[in-house]
Amino acid sequence: MAEGTWGRLRSCDPPITVPAWSCMMSGRDPGRLGVYGFRNRRDHSYDAASIATAQDLHEPRLWDYLSEAGKDSILLGIPQTFPPRPLRGCMVSGLLTPDVSANFTYPPELRAELLDMLGEYIIDVDDFRTEDKAGLLKRIHRLMENRFDAALYLAKHKPWDFFMMVEMGVDRLHHGFWQYADPQHPLYEAGNPFEGAIRDFYEALDRRLGELLACVGPETAVVVVSDHGARALEGGFCLNEWLIREGYLVLNSAAPDTASPLDHTMVDWTRARAWAWGGYYGRVFLNVEGREPLGTVAEGDYENLRDEIAAKLAEQCGPDGRAMGNRALKPEELYSEVRGVAPDLLVYFGELAWRAVGTVGGGDVFTERNDTGPDGANHDFEGIFIMSGAGQLPQGELSALSLYDVAPTLLDLMGVAGPGDFAGKSLVK
Repeated sequence: MAEGTWGRLRSCDPPITVPAWSCMMSGRDPGRLGVYGFRNRRDHSYDAASIATAQDLHEPRLWDYLSEAGKDSILLGIPQTFPPRPLRGCMVSGLLTPDVSANFTYPPELRAELLDMLGEYIIDVDDFRTEDKAGLLKRIHRLMENRFDAALYLAKHKPWDFFMMVEMGVDRLHHGFWQYADPQHPLYEAGNPFEGAIRDFYEALDRRLGELLACVGPETAVVVVSDHGARALEGGFCLNEWLIREGYLVLNSAAPDTASPLDHTMVDWTRARAWAWGGYYGRVFLNVEGREPLGTVAEGDYENLRDEIAAKLAEQCGPDGRAMGNRALKPEELYSEVRGVAPDLLVYFGELAWRAVGTVGGGDVFTERNDTGPDGANHDFEGIFIMSGAGQLPQGELSALSLYDVAPTLLDLMGVAGPGDFAGKSLVK
C-alpha cells in the first residue's frame, strides 16, 4: 500500500466464491457466465441441480487471453478450475476438485511432480463448519503452509509471466473464528481462547507472503485481491418456512417437527407457487406454467408475484421487531444478460447479516443455527484491492473499485488486448 494503490473492492452479485473468482478473471457478470452459486439448476425441473465446474464456463478468463498472446501463466488453487483445461503454462486446480486421485493439474504430469515434492496437496480445509475449533485451526494453518510451499516451488521452477494463487485458509478462518474476534458478534465472549486466532493466522500468512515476494523480485507487479468480504453472521432466516407461512409453498403433508432439508418430493407442486434454496444469500424460484413441469403461476401473474414476494421480504421484521433491511433483486436488473437457469429473485437478508436457510420445519422462520454447521461469518459485498510495483496506476487510495476491473487492468499492464466489452474498466493511467 505504501508503494502503490489500494481500495475497497466491490464484489459481484451475489458475493459468493463461485462465481466471484470466475467473474473477476473473466470480466463477466454471473448472468453472462450462467453461474449463480456453487449449486445451479440444470433445467427447469424440480430436482436437476449440479455443482459448478470449469466445464460450466464458456467465457475466456485472463489466462486464456494471455495464452493466445504467447505468455506463460502459473495458476494455483483457483476455484472453478477443475477439471483443468490446457493453457500456456501450469495449472493446479483448487476448490471443487474432488480429491488428489483426480487429474487436478495441467499438464497432467505436473500432478506426480507436485505430490512428490510436497508429499501432499491440500485442496481445502476438511470440515470447516465444526465445533472442534482447535483441530480446525490446525487444518487451516496446514492448508496455508501447503499452498505456499506449492507456490514457492512453482514460482522458482516453472516459467511464468503471470502467477496467481488463491489461499482458501483466510475464508475458512473467517467462517470458523469470526465470533471469537469481533466484539460486535452476538456470540463474542471477551477473553475466549481463540480471540487472537485470526490475527495470528494473518501474521503467519504475511511471513509466507514475504517469502514469495522475495522470490519474485522487486520488478514484479503485485496484486492482492479478495473475491468478497466478510462480516459477522447474526443468524439464519428460514426462507422456505416463510414461503409456507405466506402461502406460496405448499407441502404434501405437515412440515417436519425438526428443521429438515426441503426435498422436491415433499412439495405439492400442483399448488405450490414458489420455493427457495438457502445459502449465504437466498434464491427464490417461481413455479411457472409452461416452464416448470407442474407450473401454477400464469405468465401474466409472474411479475406481480415476484414484486409481491420481494415487497414482503423487504418489509420483514427481525426478532427484535425492527425491519431487517432485506433486498430481493431480479436477475435481469443485475446482469447484462441472463444465461442458464437463474433464480427468479436473489435475496440478501439484513445486508448479509443473516444467511438464508433452506430447511422446513422446526417452528420458526428465525434460527441461530446454520443448517450446514457452525459458521461465524457471512460474506460481505466489499473485499480488498492492493497493487504495487506496476508504475502505471495512480498512487494512494482509489474509490468505486469493482471486482470486474481486475481482468482489464491486468491485461493492460501486460500489454495484451482484451475483448473491449468487459463489465469493468482498466485502472491503468
